[in-house]
Amino acid sequence: MGVTEPEVERESRGETLKIEKEETEKKQRRGVKDMEEEEGEESKDKDEISHHRFLASLNRLNPTNPLRIIVNGGGGSRFTTPTPPPPTNLAQPLRSSLRQPHPPPPPRPQTPPTTFAPEEPQPQTPPPPSQNQTRSIFTPTPQPTLASLNSTKYTNKFFLLLFIFHKVVAIGFVCFLVFRGVQGLIGSNGRVKRKEQKILRFLLPQVETASLLSIILAFLWQMAFRIWPEFMIHFILWSTFLMSLSSGILLLCFQMPATDAVGVCLIAFSIGNGLYACWVTRRIKFCSKILVKSLEPVSKFSDLNLPTYYMLAAGFIWMSLWIFGVIGALNFYFPPLVIIGLVLSLAWTTEVMRNVVNLTVSRVIALYYLRGMQSSTRFSFQRALSRNLGSACLGSLFVPTIEALRILARGLNLLKGEDEFMFCCANCCLRLMDFIFEHGNGWAFVQIAAYGKGFVRASQDTWKLFEDVDMVEIIDADITSSICFLTGICSGCVCVIVVAAWTHTVYKPFTATISLLAFFIGYLMTRISMALPHACVGCYYTCYAENPENRFFDNKPIKDRQALIKNGRVAVTTPRVRRALA
Repeated sequence: MGVTEPEVERESRGETLKIEKEETEKKQRRGVKDMEEEEGEESKDKDEISHHRFLASLNRLNPTNPLRIIVNGGGGSRFTTPTPPPPTNLAQPLRSSLRQPHPPPPPRPQTPPTTFAPEEPQPQTPPPPSQNQTRSIFTPTPQPTLASLNSTKYTNKFFLLLFIFHKVVAIGFVCFLVFRGVQGLIGSNGRVKRKEQKILRFLLPQVETASLLSIILAFLWQMAFRIWPEFMIHFILWSTFLMSLSSGILLLCFQMPATDAVGVCLIAFSIGNGLYACWVTRRIKFCSKILVKSLEPVSKFSDLNLPTYYMLAAGFIWMSLWIFGVIGALNFYFPPLVIIGLVLSLAWTTEVMRNVVNLTVSRVIALYYLRGMQSSTRFSFQRALSRNLGSACLGSLFVPTIEALRILARGLNLLKGEDEFMFCCANCCLRLMDFIFEHGNGWAFVQIAAYGKGFVRASQDTWKLFEDVDMVEIIDADITSSICFLTGICSGCVCVIVVAAWTHTVYKPFTATISLLAFFIGYLMTRISMALPHACVGCYYTCYAENPENRFFDNKPIKDRQALIKNGRVAVTTPRVRRALA
């Protein structure tokens, strides 16, 4: 059968529709591909925009931020370039549109890729980093470095060598005098032998007893100050008055010219002590608060008293040898001059021992205040005996002189009145005191121990700290050094009472001599033990002046005291040069 014309037309129409359908699908696929390419270009543009925004945000970061920000730095970077969002799947809506019988959409013309401007105007950003430049590091601003606490240099080397030379000469000379004493005791048969026998029998036991008694009193005073600091300030002020008065009256009762002279001196000192105790009554409360607060860290260091024990033991051994040297000096040329030289040597040696304890305690307590560290007492003691010993020797020579000039300047200021000559002398002494206090003061031992500075520089830096925080009046009015001094006087008077009564009973001619030696030994040994509370108070004031906001300090007493001084409710006890001239 032949194919009819309608069937041929149907088949040709079907082929035409099929061809058109294929062309429509090709156009649609071409449109989908173009749309995908456009979407890829748009996503690429968005990536570039986000990358530029990221760089702009990095430029706006704070340069003091210590973080290191790495751009294009690989997997180890903390901040990475944000990845673009995945492209939208456009095949699904296109498939659904194919099922609909509407005619295919016309092909979209090729347009250049559009760029999206940021919503807000951004500052000009640098070009993106190249592949070679892998890191962009934002370094922090330099912070102020803390001062080193482990200085290895020796301070004040000249005075260190001078002290070593002095000790070598003193030990050699004392050994020579001991040899002369033994030689006179054994080799001679005349007056010298009888004299030395009397000295060994009636002088040596009393002096050794005074040494042991002073060590016992030194331990008791230090323990009492640590347990009852507020009570001990009142007790020392008035017990020293009573003991000096009692010892003076006792020596006057012996009715000998030498003992009478010593007794009058002690009674005069007791009168001055009583007047001083009445004068400083208003300062006792503030001094007690500072002493209580400064002694609190001592309980955290169980071995902090060991340097005191070592120095007291070394002092007792040296004093025992020194006594034999004094006995031998009686059998040598110019005995009075030799004995005066031995006394000065002993005073410098024991003062150095006291300042070694001061430096040890100052370093331990200062590191606790400044860094919150619990340092080794043994290491601090070794450091005080080696690297800082020169400063201890220099301070031991000049600090007592400075304190004496300070007392003299105060007395002249009170006595100057309307007399022009006294006024000029008082102002001259005040200028001298101001200069000396800026270049050498007892508060310098804290910075010597902590930072390893020389004595003069540490004195200047410490005094500048006090001036910066307006603490000069408070430091001038401090009575801690006076309390430590009066504690030594009290021990010396107790030794005088015990030894003078004993000596007057067994051999009267030695009463005045042994009384002076006992007083001298009792004072020096007690001063060594009182270095611990003195150093604690010095650390509290100096470290507070360096950092008043430290959490270890209760700044309320000092702030209140400064407010009272500024309001005129507390009199400034030590006049300054500038204020006096004004």
